Amino acid sequence: MKNLEYYLHCFTHLRRAPINGGAPHKPILLLSVIDCIERGYINCERIYITPELIASFKSNWIIWVHTVHTMKFTLPFYHMSSEPFWELITKTGYEIALTRRNSVKSFNTLNTAVNYALIDKALFLLLLQEKERSILKQVLITKYFPTVEPIVKNNIPYLDTIAQDILNDSAVQYRKKIADIQQSEDQENYEEEVYLRNSVFKKYIPMIYNNTCCITGLKINSLLNISMIDACHIVPFSENYDDTIGNGLALCPNFHRAFDRGLVTIDENYRVVISDKFKEETECSYSISQFLGKPILLPQKKLFYPKKENLIWHNENVFR
Repeated sequence: MKNLEYYLHCFTHLRRAPINGGAPHKPILLLSVIDCIERGYINCERIYITPELIASFKSNWIIWVHTVHTMKFTLPFYHMSSEPFWELITKTGYEIALTRRNSVKSFNTLNTAVNYALIDKALFLLLLQEKERSILKQVLITKYFPTVEPIVKNNIPYLDTIAQDILNDSAVQYRKKIADIQQSEDQENYEEEVYLRNSVFKKYIPMIYNNTCCITGLKINSLLNISMIDACHIVPFSENYDDTIGNGLALCPNFHRAFDRGLVTIDENYRVVISDKFKEETECSYSISQFLGKPILLPQKKLFYPKKENLIWHNENVFR
């Protein structure tokens, strides 16, 4: 019977590599899942790879792991499938790849191949209960970190520290931080960090523009927490490693695609420029060309305006 006692047994008998006293990755991931359920970031049996879960994993690692193990989110998320309560659900076309031993070697590979992990419904229901959740959390700490004096967390949550970088750093400062991370971390941790920072960028750019497309004025409020506005890099991250606010625009999906493909740009006066390299029905109420010369909607704070040097780069390197 899958009750509290059953999961207490599962949690205290995790399959772990024995090196250096036993790998802490699985217990840390479970503590992080519990934290995310407690905070409302996870609300069903499906455990998606989200910025909140990864940030919680990093925070818990700093708190509980004082050994020489390397922090890696990919390993436990994948190898937890050896436990009876955790099943990996892959995306279409990746079923075979994930059946091969050690086939997931990087965070990007995991994130590309895996849709979500599915935990037992009975376990999820237990974790929704404050008392049972506390018992399961404590047994993980007692079993795997019995002698650890937990390090006190910084008062600023991990994702908020990234947000401060994105909101306040200059492009030069930000690029230096990315370069330092790339130099000091292995490839997997670097991929995780880039994923987290890009996720925060995607969250804050629409917020800065009041969840409104800066070209069309489209704004849709949804009770389902679904955004119809994209965060668009003016200069692609791969070109300049810049996630700061000055390298972002809030666009609806059709203009995001047109901007990325060079059919639309914005000039130094923040006005829309349309390429003459495509044709459309001008009578259509959804036409792109109707916005030619229109000033874009700008953030309230001038500090958050798109940087003109980024717009110039887009005009010279992407616009057709």
